[in-house]
Amino acid sequence: NSTVPQLMDQLQIRRNMNTGAISTSFPFTSADLTDGKGVLYGINMHNNGLVIFDRFSLENANMVVFAKSGAGKSFTVKLEALRSMMIGADIVIIDPENEYQKLCDAVGGSHIRLSLNSDTRINPFDLPRVIDTEEADDALRANLVTLHGLLRQMLGGSVAGSIGLTAAEEADIDQALIDTYARVGITSDPLTHNSTPPTIHDLYDTLLHMGGTGPQLAQRLRKFTSGTFAGIFSQQSNIDINNAMVVFNIRDLEDELRPTAMYIVLNHIWNITRTDQRKRMLIVDEAWQLMKYEDSASFLFSLAKRARKYQLGLTTITQDVEDFVGSKMGRAIVANSSMQLLLKQSSSAVDVLS
Repeated sequence: NSTVPQLMDQLQIRRNMNTGAISTSFPFTSADLTDGKGVLYGINMHNNGLVIFDRFSLENANMVVFAKSGAGKSFTVKLEALRSMMIGADIVIIDPENEYQKLCDAVGGSHIRLSLNSDTRINPFDLPRVIDTEEADDALRANLVTLHGLLRQMLGGSVAGSIGLTAAEEADIDQALIDTYARVGITSDPLTHNSTPPTIHDLYDTLLHMGGTGPQLAQRLRKFTSGTFAGIFSQQSNIDINNAMVVFNIRDLEDELRPTAMYIVLNHIWNITRTDQRKRMLIVDEAWQLMKYEDSASFLFSLAKRARKYQLGLTTITQDVEDFVGSKMGRAIVANSSMQLLLKQSSSAVDVLS
């Protein structure tokens, strides 16, 4: 009788509830997964509440996405990027498979295609225009370290089984890099950092005319200055990434050049992040391609570690979970990501992941 809609309560069982308890029965709140601001990530299976939160409110804004091919990771990341743009974040994407062009066109973003016959140029010798004096002292030194890693990759790679560089070669490269900057008037004095930076051609000349292993190193570098891979990274930068969404498409690059290109593009983005600090998301798709090389893996790790200071959220997407989690740097990147997004996995990857 009490349940019939006649409002006859014959049970007379009462319970006092305070506001906090009543508020949990409101349809869109969930006790655990909703933040006051941020973007929608999905629906909580337990109570149909909406999962809304802001990555940038976590201790760092980094995220790793693990899923097998076809599990919807690109779709998820694109949605998150669009929604984050709506709340004022800039998006930069490194796209090895040309998956993000339509999205980029739809929001009026800049789509930068890197290939040997495109006109796009990125100079790895660019320095960030840093305002902070403490940072400025460090800008040249930090770029020299990055260039070391890049040249190791270009001149023999640091993937297992490749030649690598000897200690004498390392020392000569170090000296050559410092001399190359000095020849265009750039020294550790921050006031000189606004000069036009040198290019790989200048480094080639420096190596060619120095003693020791310089001339041999110059020969190995030649394919990037006047040989097959010339042009794309051997001239002054001509790109301006002043847009809310920028996609670097490296699909048309030769496989051999791809990790080098990812490394140079990452460094370029990192310089811009340090120069002009605002809320940004950097999405690196197919990140396992960078994890294959020791230097690019450690560069990605240092990015993940320092991103928070510059309001950057790094998203690394990979379908080769074993490759990624199998390396020391890969595990470190996962540990430095406050968010892990796990979609459908291949059966072999489940144990590695857990």
